[in-house]
Amino acid sequence: MREFIYFSQKARTSGNFTDLMKAGRMDIVCNVIIQSLFLSNKMRDDVHLHLIFNGAPNPPMHLEIVSSKIEKTQISKKNVAGLIKRMLYKCKEGKKNEVFPGCFIEKKSFRALLNELEDNGKDICILDGKGESIRELDSSKLSKCVFVLGDHEGLPKKEVKRYKDKISVGRPTYFASQTMIIIHNELDLRRL
Repeated sequence: MREFIYFSQKARTSGNFTDLMKAGRMDIVCNVIIQSLFLSNKMRDDVHLHLIFNGAPNPPMHLEIVSSKIEKTQISKKNVAGLIKRMLYKCKEGKKNEVFPGCFIEKKSFRALLNELEDNGKDICILDGKGESIRELDSSKLSKCVFVLGDHEGLPKKEVKRYKDKISVGRPTYFASQTMIIIHNELDLRRL
């Protein structure tokens, strides 16, 4: 199972939005979801995606999507935005709520999620332009990574500085959704 964390400092934590760009760049979130879960004619069945929203009015929110369990849906920003809205409306304090099969929401911080994954034996791998090239990493290491990336504002420095595993997907700075594609491509080529 490929596992990703996408952190957004300003993504809205309430479902009452209409304009994706004004909702803390929810348009970027939609692109990340589409590129991490979908192929041309089907959905990937091997992705575990965590989204941390830290924007107003009720941060933090942890949305979790397990592709092998979700109902098949149309690939469009409108449909993905609708899914996010419905999930945000269903958050219940102190409870992890399964809104749809494979789609969960709860109040959980970025740090709490990283700690939980680390406690479960996962390798936290931070995407960083100064990191080691993904092409140079051993396949056994890549197969154990939880890939962590942020939106256009980046990741909280104090939360990620303790992690030594930094991975780069190339020299230019890519969009988060493009980074998902590059990682998937590398893992697909290696059949991981």
